[in-house]
Amino acid sequence: MIIQITSLVFAGLLIAGALSDAWRYKIPNWLSGALLVPFIIAVILNFPGWGALGLHLATGVGALVLGMLIFAAGWWGGGDAKMFAAAAFMYGWPLGMSFLFYTALAGGGLVLVLIALRHTLPAFPALAKHTPGTALVQGAPVPYGIAIAIAGLLLMPQTGLLSTF
Repeated sequence: MIIQITSLVFAGLLIAGALSDAWRYKIPNWLSGALLVPFIIAVILNFPGWGALGLHLATGVGALVLGMLIFAAGWWGGGDAKMFAAAAFMYGWPLGMSFLFYTALAGGGLVLVLIALRHTLPAFPALAKHTPGTALVQGAPVPYGIAIAIAGLLLMPQTGLLSTF
């Protein structure tokens, strides 16, 4: 029962990060920190062994380094990098590589949707004026937290730490 609640909290935090990024282009630090709480609870409830725990920790730290490099290149915001790293702790190795791949795939899809909207909506000024997230559609930065959340939610069923068995 506790692991199911932990899973729901983890999913809810991913969704909250995506919504915050979509609406405010900001993922609060507390949210990224809160993503670590379900990881810690899941480790306590489903201890994977010291070797596997080490791989989870290494995956999270590696994701943080990768996120910082992507942030330094100007492709992500700092909140995206922190959210990605915090979620990556839950997936460990080798599922962390799938998390990276799915995040990139979802991000690419998000960019394509935004490009299509940015080219289509100007042809319909009345529609564009009343479209939610108009700044996003008109050229604001891409809220990559949405892609991170999509990838995280897709991989949750494969996450051993959130298993009830």
